[in-house]
Amino acid sequence: MSIYESIKALVGYGLTTKLITQDDVVYVQNRLLETLGLDGFDEQSMDSEIPDTKIESLESILKSILDYAAENGLIENNSVVYRDLFDTRIMSCLVDRPSAIRSRFDSLYKISPKDATNWYYKFSQDTDYIRRYRVSRDLKWKSSTEYGELDITINLSKPEKDPKAIAAALNAPKSGYPACLLCKENEGYAGRVNHPARQNHRIIPFELQGEKFGLQYSPYVYYNEHCIVFAMDHVPMAITNKTWRYLFDFVKIFPHYTIGSNADLPIVGGSILTHNHFQGGNYEFAMTKAPCECEFKIPGFDDVKCSIVRWPMSVIRLDGVDSERVALLADKIHEAWRKYTDESAFVFAQTDGVPHNTITPIARRRGEDFELDLVLRNNITTKEHPLGVYHPHADLHHIKKENIGLIEVMGLAVLPSRLKKELADLGQAIVEGKNIENDQVLSKHAAWVRQFSGKYDKIDSSNVEKIMQDEVGIVFSRVLEDAGVFKRNEDGMKAFARFIESL
Repeated sequence: MSIYESIKALVGYGLTTKLITQDDVVYVQNRLLETLGLDGFDEQSMDSEIPDTKIESLESILKSILDYAAENGLIENNSVVYRDLFDTRIMSCLVDRPSAIRSRFDSLYKISPKDATNWYYKFSQDTDYIRRYRVSRDLKWKSSTEYGELDITINLSKPEKDPKAIAAALNAPKSGYPACLLCKENEGYAGRVNHPARQNHRIIPFELQGEKFGLQYSPYVYYNEHCIVFAMDHVPMAITNKTWRYLFDFVKIFPHYTIGSNADLPIVGGSILTHNHFQGGNYEFAMTKAPCECEFKIPGFDDVKCSIVRWPMSVIRLDGVDSERVALLADKIHEAWRKYTDESAFVFAQTDGVPHNTITPIARRRGEDFELDLVLRNNITTKEHPLGVYHPHADLHHIKKENIGLIEVMGLAVLPSRLKKELADLGQAIVEGKNIENDQVLSKHAAWVRQFSGKYDKIDSSNVEKIMQDEVGIVFSRVLEDAGVFKRNEDGMKAFARFIESL
């Protein structure tokens, strides 16, 4: 495919996805020519028709354009970081200005919130802000556990940076603009070697509690319509009594979405603590489906149903018709938990003046009711558990070592890309009867294999993949148990009850 054919094909893609109309064709062609340093079409392509381009063709069209750009010195280095910077610039030629996108969203919202988000989600994929062809490579499955079906994903949609790009990023001048990956200034930003391009990115502004927030989707969409809601001002994460009121305002605006917040302390928080934000989406997580195993009453709140959820982590669920009444009870629980200490359960509100207790909250609608899950978190560390007592313990690090943030809390494991090859190689080694202990890469899994292999009459090529997936799910359930403050045994449940009684 010549560069001219690629340009015409990309214009065809714009028409197919309705990013552009027939009125835009000449304008968009000229923008693409300019971006590629071309004065016009060659004689053969001048009068050729715009093809009827399929959505699935975008990756190959962009590859053709990027190869041309690399061959003609338009890209500094022919690696994924620089190619991503350039193809985002290319795609921006097809994307309308923020005011037009917001107007379209608002007009659809008047029909229904779901119509608006359906359109915006598709738009965010059509613009290649969400790279469909990369997300589709993620490995995903469900694993049956005693806590229901947990979601497992091995994330492959984040490209691995090459050594030259890593070196260039280290040597690049430090810039405070945008201040972080969540700031509103990312909208339309050209990017640089140490910051992704966002020329094809558009934000939907709205208000929560009278304050300005923005809606966007995660470019890595770990689940359906994985959205990010961020403060328009660059302010740090903080779980306060206002947090659940933000969340309830959100589910009033978008009642078909779940929304939650990472905790605000290291170890138990998310990867970005410098910018206040929430994550949600149109997906029913395993925790949402988890039953309540015991109900209790809090004096003065007879109108709010309170229960402990049957979940590996320590979860209090509140339900009520009046969102402010639910929020007031959440205030009470939050304030009590922040200062709660139970030495016999190894729960310390603070040590040496450093606070440890916080909450991961998740809000949703249940019909007319407002439901709020308060997940009790604690980030204390010890010599035995330097990464956190309530964090995946060392024997599970071969599968999951990273922090347990909001998404994992709700029952979706986001596992590192290394596991794709490791699990495939491990399965083959088991089937072939190899000595895993002697393998430099796979030896970290050896104790795990010894632990589960005796459960099965046979492990061969017909069942090894399913067995590996099931066992990874069991490991993830143990990861969540490690992260639970009150353990799911007799002593742990008694300790949980003591906290409830203190309320």
